[in-house]
Formats: sequence, structure tokens, C-alpha cells
Amino acid sequence: MDLSPMGVKYAIGLPTVGDFGDVRGLVDLAVSAERHGWDGVHLWDHVLYHEPGWPVTSSTVAAAAIAAATGRIRIILTVVLPRRQVQEVAQDTAAIDALSGRRLTVLTTIGSMDREYTEFGLDPDMRARGRALDERLDRLTELWARWGVPRVPVWCGGRWPHRAGLRRAARFDGAMPTFDQQRTRNVAVDEFAEATSFVRTLTAGQPDIARGNGQPDIALEGATEAASAAAQIAPYAAAGMTWWIEALGWWRGDRTAAASRILQGPPAVTR
Repeated sequence: MDLSPMGVKYAIGLPTVGDFGDVRGLVDLAVSAERHGWDGVHLWDHVLYHEPGWPVTSSTVAAAAIAAATGRIRIILTVVLPRRQVQEVAQDTAAIDALSGRRLTVLTTIGSMDREYTEFGLDPDMRARGRALDERLDRLTELWARWGVPRVPVWCGGRWPHRAGLRRAARFDGAMPTFDQQRTRNVAVDEFAEATSFVRTLTAGQPDIARGNGQPDIALEGATEAASAAAQIAPYAAAGMTWWIEALGWWRGDRTAAASRILQGPPAVTR
């Protein structure tokens, strides 16, 4: 019996640092996810990380390699756009989207590490980053249109209860709210519902948003055990979630542990 919440899609969430900072390893996990019924793979974006000596690999290269090695799953690529050259992001994402057969979603954020700005001579001020993100989002979509790139879905991230990031998401195709202490606990359903309601209220009555049904995707990261995943996820789906991101990283174990959880599959294929 299929116990999955109706309409929800499931992705694996992969860091690109530490034990996961290896493109071949990320491709192997993504290929396994496709074989075992997952709908997508979400990749982080870092150039540095907190732990000295940890490898940090390119999410752009990983996304391209996954696009070439898979044929069905959606690639959700985080891009910290304020510290990127927008013309290069436009070119790279257009190429990855074409390589994947139009399976790319771009998740734009302002980034979580000030040091990724300061060490490269960039302004870490949060307001400056927000302004840069808005400007580069406009420029990104303008360049895609000028180059004849089919529309790539864009999601925006934001740390709830701060509203700027999710307000930005109302202009695009989806949102991925994040929450404090998200790696140590799944967020309370009512807290997630508040964030979802905020986005949905802003997007109501905006027929120009290219989502088909006019509703934004709402993605949420969390952790489940396969046997109880459907029951854990159902309340979030009822609150408006459309994508569940099964967050896999060193806080849950190494790449072998991640591979084991992937093999168990999402609720859509759990029996």
C-alpha cells in the first residue's frame, strides 16, 4: 500500500563538504537515488566551510556530472548568488539545464557564512547581500531570456521568521524556508505552516507567476526513518509542503549511512 502524501515529491539533500565533498561520491548517491524512486537531489553551495581541512567541492560541477549520469531526477542547485558573477551563473545553469533535459531548479540564497565573503574581498553585510541578490536575480532571468534559454525554475531560500527571503520567493517559483536547529530536530509543523502561509498569501492573485497552477513550490528539509517517513511527512504536506528534502550529512553519519537511507527509498516507494 502506498502511504505517501498526495502531490509531494522527495529529494535527497547532499552537502558538498567534508565526507561529501567529492563529485564522484555525490554522483553515485544521486544515481542510486534515481534508481530507488527519489524525485530529486538537492546540492549545497560553498567555497569554504567551518571545519579546517575539510574538502569543499564545486556544486556546479557536481550538478553537471549528475545531469549527465541521470535521466529523471530533478537537480535542485543552491546558488549563493551575491558572491557569484551573474553572467557565469546564467551560462552555467543554462548549460546544466540543457544537459539534464530541463531538470534543473535553481535555489538562490544569500549564504550562511560571512567568511565566504570577507576572505574574497566581498561585503558580508546582510543588507548589501540582499540588495545584490535582488539585482542579480533580475539580471539572471534577463540573461536567460536574451539567450533564448527555456525558463529555469527559481526558488528562494530564507531563514524563518525573517521575512525578506521568503518575500523574495513570491516573485518566483518556490521557496525553501529554513529554521533554527534544523539539523537536530524536524521543525514544528505549526512553525512551518506559518512560513508557508506567508509565502502563499503573497503569491495569491499573481497570475503572471509561471507555475502552471499559480501556486509556489514549498520545500522543507528534515530527517526521517523509512518505516515512519510517511507519517512524519504527512502533517507538513497538509500544511502546504510540496517537496520533502531528506537531509543527509555527517550529522547523520558518513556517505555509507547516506547511501543506506537512499536505498530504503522515499514514502512513495515504501511498502
